[in-house]
Amino acid sequence: MSNIIAIVGRPNVGKSTLFNRLVQKREAIVDSISGVTRDRHYGKGDWNGKNFSVIDTGGYVKGSDDFYETEIDNQVELAIDEADIIIFLVDVSSGITSMDYDISELLRKTKKKVFLVVNKVDNSAIINDTNEFYSLGIEKIYPISSASGFGTGDLLDDISKFLIDKSLEENNQIPRFSVVGRPNAGKSSFINTLIGEKRNIVTEKAGTTRDSINTKFKGFGFEFEIIDTAGIRKKTKVKENLEFYSVMRSIRAIENSDVCIILFDVNRGFDSQVKNIFWLCHRNNKGIILIANKWDLINKENFTTKFFEKKIKEEIEPFIDIDILFVSALNKQRIHKSVQTAVDVYYRRSTKIKTRKLNDILLPIIKNFPPPSLKGKFVKIKYITQLPTNYPQFVFFCNLPQYVKEPYKRFLENKIRENFNFTGVPMNIYLRKK
Repeated sequence: MSNIIAIVGRPNVGKSTLFNRLVQKREAIVDSISGVTRDRHYGKGDWNGKNFSVIDTGGYVKGSDDFYETEIDNQVELAIDEADIIIFLVDVSSGITSMDYDISELLRKTKKKVFLVVNKVDNSAIINDTNEFYSLGIEKIYPISSASGFGTGDLLDDISKFLIDKSLEENNQIPRFSVVGRPNAGKSSFINTLIGEKRNIVTEKAGTTRDSINTKFKGFGFEFEIIDTAGIRKKTKVKENLEFYSVMRSIRAIENSDVCIILFDVNRGFDSQVKNIFWLCHRNNKGIILIANKWDLINKENFTTKFFEKKIKEEIEPFIDIDILFVSALNKQRIHKSVQTAVDVYYRRSTKIKTRKLNDILLPIIKNFPPPSLKGKFVKIKYITQLPTNYPQFVFFCNLPQYVKEPYKRFLENKIRENFNFTGVPMNIYLRKK
């Protein structure tokens, strides 16, 4: 289970507004994921100490002759298939429609937990109007106003009962590396080359989603698990929408990983789809390495690794402290180096720096380059510590944390990276009042 929540419903019931409410602020939204028809959004939220992911889908219109509406239908069905929890959103102001009945019929086929949420209940006088939605066959109704936030707390209280505590899960699992990327980037060849040359595979088991294989693997000093997301072309019902399905599969793989091996076809370049997957990994605070596959097909006289590295890092600024490897899965070039690099990133992600060492190194730097004054106020950073979390987070205690802006936070992060090896590992910087 990955704590993925999908919001489904017919058009114009307020799905995007509820999405923004659940992720709490727009900054939590990862880049819009461009698909065949219209944008979907993927965001992060938390409630009662549990983290979750939210997918905002297009409106569901069953049986439409319109090509775009048919594509949205496919995407909604895929979201239901890949999500762990479904929010079925309806609109009290328009009552039940035939499309609502169509969606309820679709949801009866799933064993996922479904929450029937009646939106646009903007005042207590219309709460009784929600009773008609019991005819959709779901035993409990949640009246809310996604615009004002009314009722969303009660909804999240009940949803959180079905969410797993990811921090406890991570502590009880062996390391997990996922291979993610666009269709036809060479993920299958990469996995097959790695497995084919190593004979100490422990087990193979079907993943939580169809066609996904989790392989337990011994090598490079310890036992770990590789999540292969390469089997998406076997799913016949998504022939028209492979890109959206690849993103759905990538989301699930990323959620279940410690390190993400982002593999892309260097001939196609580091395009928007790969960038979307990259930022999904980054916002989830996973370890990351970038693998440019099919390097054997590049004309080395015209293009060099330095040329491609420069272009890629321009696309992912400011997070450029990352390993980029150029491989050929077909010719078995640098495959094992890629996995060794992923193992190194895993260890870096779990690095803990002693508080005294942090302060001894960083406080003199901060003294020489203090935060810029604002409104005549001067920020004094007194103390630094690393939080006891599964990925690096650092707290800088000071007198006026509200005056420290993003450029100086990036400066602090860069100084940490200059003095400690966190290549390929996203980190969070917090300023707190001392």
